[in-house]
Amino acid sequence: MQPTRVTLEQNEIPTHWYNVVADMPNPPLPPLGPDGNPVSPEQMLAIFPGNLLEQEMSAERWIAIPEPVREILSLWRPTPLIRATRLEKVLGTPCKIFFKYEGVSPSGSHKTNTSVPQAYYNKQAGFSRLTTETGAGQWGSALSFAGQMFDMDIRIYMVKISYEQKPYRRSMMQTWGANVFPSPTDMTQAGRDALAKDPNNQGSLGLAISEAVEEAASRKDTNYSLGSVLNHVLLHQTIIGQEAKTQMAKIGEYPDMVFAPCGGGSNFAGIAFPFFADKAAGKKVRLVGVEPTSCPSMTKGVYRYDFGDVSGYTPLMKMYTLGHNFMPPGIHAGGLRYHGESPLVSQLYHEKLIEAVAVPQVATFAAGVMFAKAEGIIPAPESCHGIRAVIDEALRCKESGEPKTLLFCLSGHGHFDMASYDRYLSGKLEDFDYPQALVEEALKELPNIDWPPKAA
Repeated sequence: MQPTRVTLEQNEIPTHWYNVVADMPNPPLPPLGPDGNPVSPEQMLAIFPGNLLEQEMSAERWIAIPEPVREILSLWRPTPLIRATRLEKVLGTPCKIFFKYEGVSPSGSHKTNTSVPQAYYNKQAGFSRLTTETGAGQWGSALSFAGQMFDMDIRIYMVKISYEQKPYRRSMMQTWGANVFPSPTDMTQAGRDALAKDPNNQGSLGLAISEAVEEAASRKDTNYSLGSVLNHVLLHQTIIGQEAKTQMAKIGEYPDMVFAPCGGGSNFAGIAFPFFADKAAGKKVRLVGVEPTSCPSMTKGVYRYDFGDVSGYTPLMKMYTLGHNFMPPGIHAGGLRYHGESPLVSQLYHEKLIEAVAVPQVATFAAGVMFAKAEGIIPAPESCHGIRAVIDEALRCKESGEPKTLLFCLSGHGHFDMASYDRYLSGKLEDFDYPQALVEEALKELPNIDWPPKAA
């Protein structure tokens, strides 16, 4: 009988990260400055160390993982691959459903896969402080843990609505020694400007990024650390998909479709990019990013150059965006409340090499509860988006009688998200399908810049 749980030995933790750029049919478009010219490495050094910038701009297929990083990753890696046989039975589907479970990390999510190397590389470069933003708190928790591992001071701007909804995420960060601030704050110009326009501003990831970048740029001992979107972040997450490929091969399986929740793109890239290497070599596999209908970057956004933050402190990146001034509603999947999408994920989506779907909030919690009852794990609200899409596909296969092998990344557990589940279980949770008119309004302020420049 096929095992329902596939584990690896510690010596099977990948020794290298996989860089999808090496297999993309077209090279990534460069980040641009406000003048429309590509940003130089020297400009980026204001907030990132040189060793991470090398990874950000690399086209090498394999990049070695430093041994001190692998040593810390081994505290919880390799993570298990589990076949959801009880969920299959509940659905009555002919599909085989597998999930890669990242909730076993110290912070409870996949985010620790990149926080550890980022803290390591910054420490190696001589920095003692890191600033960052966080939405639901998974990224802030992960960086707080990593900062403790490398004796670094961590300062976190947490989206205000999540700061209020998820007090125990905040406590978790503070337990690891981090300072946590509800964004927008009165500590930065970006925060003060936002509060002047709206004293009740609930915050957004784009605004929290502005505050974190502003602080990092103002101090020589401080760098900025990002938990998604950028190339080097997605690179670090590919440890997930590499392990999953090895685990599935051990039991003679390979997915027809790979799913993951998609906000900035790190979780999706982590599970899907290693399979994209196979797709680029001719293997048939569908890769699907799942986003909320309330923050539909790929499914309703435009593919344009835009800032990664509200105040325009970051370089311009070519991505699917709802506009950097987009202010998302206070949905409970706080890690998906971002106006844009990773440039790498965006380019692959634009070239129709990957897929995207949007799912409503209430349906995602219904999927999370169904999964918890069947498999015993209470998933994070972000993870529920991937589960919803998998369930929908499994039910389609039930109707058609077509058996498929489905794989998704369960990006983290929901142990600190029970207030969200309380609202769902009491019938107080609502859907919010972001109106196209509001999307178009936010898009009006996009910079009129492209690369290569259009001929006059």
